[in-house]
Amino acid sequence: MQACALHVCAASQCGSGQMKPIALRARASWKMAGVLWHLVRGWWTVVLVFPGLTTSQKAERIRAWALALLELLAINLVVTGRPPTQGPLLLVCNHISWLDIYVIYATCHCRFVAKADVGRWPLIGTLATAAGTLFIERESRRDASRVVHRMASCLHAGDVIAVFPEGTSSDGLHVLPFHSNLVQAAIATNAPVQPVALRFSEVVSDTHSLTPCYINSDTLIGSIWRMLNAPPLCATLMFGEQQSAQGRGRRVWSADLRLAVEALRARATDS
Repeated sequence: MQACALHVCAASQCGSGQMKPIALRARASWKMAGVLWHLVRGWWTVVLVFPGLTTSQKAERIRAWALALLELLAINLVVTGRPPTQGPLLLVCNHISWLDIYVIYATCHCRFVAKADVGRWPLIGTLATAAGTLFIERESRRDASRVVHRMASCLHAGDVIAVFPEGTSSDGLHVLPFHSNLVQAAIATNAPVQPVALRFSEVVSDTHSLTPCYINSDTLIGSIWRMLNAPPLCATLMFGEQQSAQGRGRRVWSADLRLAVEALRARATDS
């Protein structure tokens, strides 16, 4: 496929100006079909195969599936620091895209807290549910309390839970203020929290990329299509040092965790 695309580019330089964009669109369309088929295969696996698997076997399948998704989207994965190998532990990470979850899945096994809308997405919702995602109605304080209690139970059971305390996705240039509600689960269970920062950049230039962003009026299909038409990307996932509350309340600790995530992100940008 690459050789064919190169041939078309050469032909366009010889006077066929329409060949290059047509070839690129055709290539992106073919890749889009591959991504959608990968999503369908994932759905098929969790519906038919997961019921007979152990927790560790499910974790292995999820990680392999996430790595394959990144490969289909031409996204290189770079990991720095020490990803967790066991819980109880709460991961707090900045939020850029729907893809963030799968970048983390490709690195370590955990359960996510995600907005309830994700659970209703076709295919993605089924995959998220099968992976043990806890869904929250972010506009409801009562539901936040319910999820905090559920998180505490999971932490008591030794799980690793990942949350996006910004409460929404951003362009990734800055870390938005953290909501502190979910950090209460770590305080209640005396569980450590590990700050994590995510950055998307272009492979060739190493400049920050807005391509994976999922903000404003973006749609899932539109986001995937944009990535398939973009230069190769790099997802850098930076794990900081685990920390305990040390007497801090949830608001103070959340503010400190945000500073830690911002420092990790800035370090990746400057390096």
